[in-house]
Amino acid sequence: MLDDRKAAVLRAVVREHIETAQPVGSAHVARSGNLGVSPATVRNEMAALERDGYLTQPHTSAGRVPTDKGYRFFVDQLAGPAALAPLQRQQVREFFARAHGELEQMLHDTSSLLSGLTSYAALVMAPPAERATVRSVQVVGLAPRLAMAVAVLSNGAVEKATIDLDDDVGDERLGAASTHLTAHLGGTSLGELTAVPATGDLRLDRLVEEVGGALTGLPDRDRDQIYVGGASSVAGAFEAVDTVRQVLAILEEQYVVVSLLREVFDQDTGDQHGLSVSIGTELGVQPLAECSIVVAHYDVEGEPVGTVGVLGPTRMNYPQAMAAVAVVSERLGRTLSA
Repeated sequence: MLDDRKAAVLRAVVREHIETAQPVGSAHVARSGNLGVSPATVRNEMAALERDGYLTQPHTSAGRVPTDKGYRFFVDQLAGPAALAPLQRQQVREFFARAHGELEQMLHDTSSLLSGLTSYAALVMAPPAERATVRSVQVVGLAPRLAMAVAVLSNGAVEKATIDLDDDVGDERLGAASTHLTAHLGGTSLGELTAVPATGDLRLDRLVEEVGGALTGLPDRDRDQIYVGGASSVAGAFEAVDTVRQVLAILEEQYVVVSLLREVFDQDTGDQHGLSVSIGTELGVQPLAECSIVVAHYDVEGEPVGTVGVLGPTRMNYPQAMAAVAVVSERLGRTLSA
């Protein structure tokens, strides 16, 4: 634990380094930190923080920069996410007001939104397909002998299958098939669809059977689909070209990113606001030793089904990144639950 003055000095150094990306000197902290002490006192406190591993000095004549331990103290001392700026809140509201349609496109667009809010790479993990159940089934006529079955799932996904019909069954039977299928398949996963009871109408029962077969025969989707938005945004955050190259290479490896997001939640890095933050070497991936990740689950109908997060440099603006992840994850879950 740090005493109040050391904690105030460390917070001032972290905030200034996040803002400028430059080593921070004692004179600047004394002027801008509202500490009420002399630069000499601040210098002594910074030297003590360096000995304790919270700060480091890149060069003998330079100021100090935070270490991973310094950033961890800063994040752990935050009361919670900051508030998004009014224009950003409006941007989020407008986005989700018009965010409808297929799940894949929505998640892709959400990653772009989050990247735009933070200027970091945004990561959105899709809900696992095997946990989704049927909410409703609609059978829509496309032509006299052609129909489309549309299954809306509990995770927000929309699955479609085209069906060739022996004859024109008419809109009335298409509607009856939709009602019958929804009533008997609701709450069932697509991989475990059961036989639907007969209605006594042979043409309707044949249509229902064909729709059920088409939905059961849909190909399995990738269970761990990740949508990465703004990968190029991280390029400007690092000076070393090799670091940029390694970070971008990691973001292209979907399995690695999925594992990384899960491990962040397995570590003891969560807070009471449903956010988890992993900093630098805590990630356990050497190419990302200069990066941090902020993540949160999003819930559909009260159950956590996917993950939203941002990846940026260890000197990321944590309060602002946490605010954006918290708001976007909450709004995404609310939209998918509607």
